[in-house]
Amino acid sequence: MAAVTEKVAEAATRERETAEQLRRGGSLSEFETDPERLAAIWEAKHVEWQRVRDLMAQAGWGAYEPERDAQGSTWAQERTERRDGALAAKAAFEARRREEADELRAELWLSAAPSRLIRAAADRAGLMPAQVLAQLAERVVVGEDGTVSVPPFMPSR
Repeated sequence: MAAVTEKVAEAATRERETAEQLRRGGSLSEFETDPERLAAIWEAKHVEWQRVRDLMAQAGWGAYEPERDAQGSTWAQERTERRDGALAAKAAFEARRREEADELRAELWLSAAPSRLIRAAADRAGLMPAQVLAQLAERVVVGEDGTVSVPPFMPSR
């Protein structure tokens, strides 16, 4: 109970300090975070520690028992699920970034004759000209002597 009371006091102090710093417009550079978000975090921690203290006093616990704190356990599970979801989303984003680093995006200007050929092939296949060019690029073969060629193929969806 003494440890929880200490946490309530610490959270109250941090909540007050961050709120005062925010009102003064001062920097919270030591935290490298949004000052408003930091103030909200300390306010939430203060409220939660008060809830735990009140629960312990009401239940007569000498020590906090998380398995008996239904509300706290539910919130902890929800936080874990949000964190796991955020970590999965971040991992997927990083994987996409790694893939994109290997991709090549180019703007291509063709003269009239090759442009007509590409457009005609795209029309026959029901594709956009850029899709035909992408299929061409996927089939490029570079010979030992550095020559570049594309074996015959039919553009397709």
